[in-house]
Amino acid sequence: MTLESTGGRRRTASVPDLVSGALAGQARSVARLISLVEDESPLLREVMAALAPLTAAGRHAHVVGITGSPGVGKSTSTNVLVSELRRQGKRVGVLAVDPSSPFSGGALLGDRVRMQDHASDPGVFIRSMASRGHLGGLAWSTPQALRVLEAAGCDVILVETVGVGQSEVEIAGLADTTMVLLAPGMGDGIQAAKAGILEIGELYVVNKADRDGAHQVRRDLRSMLALGERREGAWQPPIITTVAQKGEGVDEVAAALDEHLTWLETTGELTRRRTRRARGEIEAIALTALRRGWGDVHGRSELDVLAAAVVAGESDPYAAADRLLESMGD
Repeated sequence: MTLESTGGRRRTASVPDLVSGALAGQARSVARLISLVEDESPLLREVMAALAPLTAAGRHAHVVGITGSPGVGKSTSTNVLVSELRRQGKRVGVLAVDPSSPFSGGALLGDRVRMQDHASDPGVFIRSMASRGHLGGLAWSTPQALRVLEAAGCDVILVETVGVGQSEVEIAGLADTTMVLLAPGMGDGIQAAKAGILEIGELYVVNKADRDGAHQVRRDLRSMLALGERREGAWQPPIITTVAQKGEGVDEVAAALDEHLTWLETTGELTRRRTRRARGEIEAIALTALRRGWGDVHGRSELDVLAAAVVAGESDPYAAADRLLESMGD
């Protein structure tokens, strides 16, 4: 099958050509494949089938989630971390998930201004993705986009979440390593704990450490982490202070990420996490297919008809759910 552009000039490209281009590290091919993912293209099944054998060939990237409340410096931290990883000779992918425009549905910020230092580096691929109303700080298409970047030979993929606070925990199910950023002046330690993101971190970074209150944030973090129960042999999350704008502490962050990856590999946790990730991806695809299969009855979906029957007292929710499942088998 082929992909046709909708611009002024019509061009065609086959999925095998795009996949081959991605394998060769061609940014244009990678971008077009991710666009197919975001647009839920009919070619998406063909794309994923072509990428699947690459997993068997061992093309896995270290997926690092970067999360935290707005204003803690996620984009700046991502930018300097990319610089450090490139200094180490690693190929890096960045998926920066932005809020969606209420008008176009696209990412509000586009390609991050703070990451333009790497725009011309062929060893870095940066893509902004619109959340499109999806909760949890990610875009629904993020898992498939990760597969594309893995195919492109990325050694590390940094996934920067929207920055919405309490609901932004979905990244923990997607990333191999989750890095939680905090900063002084964003509320005291107890308030930070209430945000719900402190339970998901394998690495805590107190950014803007040159500001007053940074050491207090670190002490509060250490105290709260000490209260949590961890099984014997469990990973002990380090707390690192950085000044991302000056590049200070970023080498320690990169070293901690490597240490966590080694721990994941030696304990077998890496395989378990990636299996859970694939399970969640399969469930999401299956549920989406089910919803689309409910069909229309006189302009209304089967679900709408059943919901109206429940409201009218003609059915109960369980019976309606049974009927909906039965209709899928008809």
